[in-house]
Amino acid sequence: MELNASILSTTWSTRILVTHHGDDLLKARLSPTPKHPRALTSLLEGLALWTACPVHAALVAEGPLGASRVDALFGEGFLPEDLSNVRFDIVTPRKRKRLAGPGDFRQLRLLHGRLR
Repeated sequence: MELNASILSTTWSTRILVTHHGDDLLKARLSPTPKHPRALTSLLEGLALWTACPVHAALVAEGPLGASRVDALFGEGFLPEDLSNVRFDIVTPRKRKRLAGPGDFRQLRLLHGRLR
């Protein structure tokens, strides 16, 4: 099994959520820009070593500043390098299509999420 890390960097902060088997393992809110270009990679590599599980990290590039925020995490013009135990993907969040309709379906959505 592997750890799943979701990373969202904004102009105010960098938020990191790491899960294992669907359970939260680590939540962090850090400064928007690390002081070293390998800081995020080293953090995730440390988690991989700590747990003996590889890490799949999804960098969320959201909105018009998404690419520049990824640059802020690793240095301008640099993309993160995959390691033997850390793999990076840059993703754009997908807006879910919701149908308008008869009533409130929140309970069904929650139940549906548990059945997966």
